[in-house]
Amino acid sequence: MELSINQKSNNKTKLAIGIFAVLTLISGVLIGKFYFGNQPQSNNFTTISDKQESQQKISDDRQTAITRAIGKVENAIVGINVEEVREVRNPFFDDPFFRQFFGNQGNQKQVVRGLGSGFIISPDGYIITNDHVAGNATKISVTLTTGETVQAQLIGNDPTTDIALLKIDKSNLPYIPFGNSDNILIGEWVIALGNPFGLFEINDKPTVTVGVVSATDMKVQADGNRVYKNMIQTDASINSGNSGGPLIDTDGNVIGMNTIIYTGGQFNSGSIGVGFSISINRVKKIVDELKSKGKIERNFNVGFNIQGIDENIAKYLGLKDNNGVVVTQVLRGSLSDKAGLKVEDVILEVNGVKIRNQQDIVYEINDLRVGDKVTMKILRNNSEDKIEMTLEPTN
Repeated sequence: MELSINQKSNNKTKLAIGIFAVLTLISGVLIGKFYFGNQPQSNNFTTISDKQESQQKISDDRQTAITRAIGKVENAIVGINVEEVREVRNPFFDDPFFRQFFGNQGNQKQVVRGLGSGFIISPDGYIITNDHVAGNATKISVTLTTGETVQAQLIGNDPTTDIALLKIDKSNLPYIPFGNSDNILIGEWVIALGNPFGLFEINDKPTVTVGVVSATDMKVQADGNRVYKNMIQTDASINSGNSGGPLIDTDGNVIGMNTIIYTGGQFNSGSIGVGFSISINRVKKIVDELKSKGKIERNFNVGFNIQGIDENIAKYLGLKDNNGVVVTQVLRGSLSDKAGLKVEDVILEVNGVKIRNQQDIVYEINDLRVGDKVTMKILRNNSEDKIEMTLEPTN
């Protein structure tokens, strides 16, 4: 069967229209892909995975050296609760009339509770804190960041340096690595962690404050016979209950143990931005000795008394300035007597440390141990000399 001329013409027209339509469709697809193919597709739907990735990116962007350091150590901080039995005086029996009949019978023993901070230094449960927190305690309990409270044993303590070592019966614990306090820089960021005002007990987490190193190698005078030297000063807030907690650097290493604050007056007990931490290198030496011996042997007596030098004394002794201390008494048969120390000798140095006043020599002598050698540079009759002695335990 043959087609007519009109039929052939119509078929060609239809074929041309079809080809044109196909080409138009293909070109539209290609143009759309060219202009829009690489553009992000926007719609009203977000998957859970997209949200998580977005939140993670925001979290990562907010991380700093400080937050990362806190994350490394926060689980190694502990809250410490102690009980101590103290004898409380009854003022009624301070009267000499009643005391001659009753003596100290009117005094009463009371259980005093206190709190402080500490930090784990090894996975087997060794913990460092201050002696004034736990040194005289009859019962010590430690609260971990897991919420668990466990009893702690006092391994040893040193009242002079205000350091105590505790142990709990746990294993695989998070701990803080020691840094090097000889390398810290004035002005670098530091972080104080601990249990101020017992806030740790609310959610089993330490409180964090941030500041800088204000000064190093500080000597701080305090009550009693404690020797606070080689101290780190910081403006990171340290308050009641922070004692015994760590001062860390931005690498998450402990560089000091928070110990005392300067309040500016007797009517102010809070932080004013002047806090002090015992340098960790000093702490390490004491802790190693407490681990092996349980105490630091300081039972010695050098056997001399001293006095500061004022203008009148300097004039009397013919001194150029007021530096040093003058010996006022030497006990017969004492170490100093045997070493040749005499009254009116002026002590200028102890073991290479210059002595400017009474506080300097007290710090140097009290910080020594039985068996240590003491070398003193003295001035006698305007001539310098040396006195040497080895500290022996008292009977």
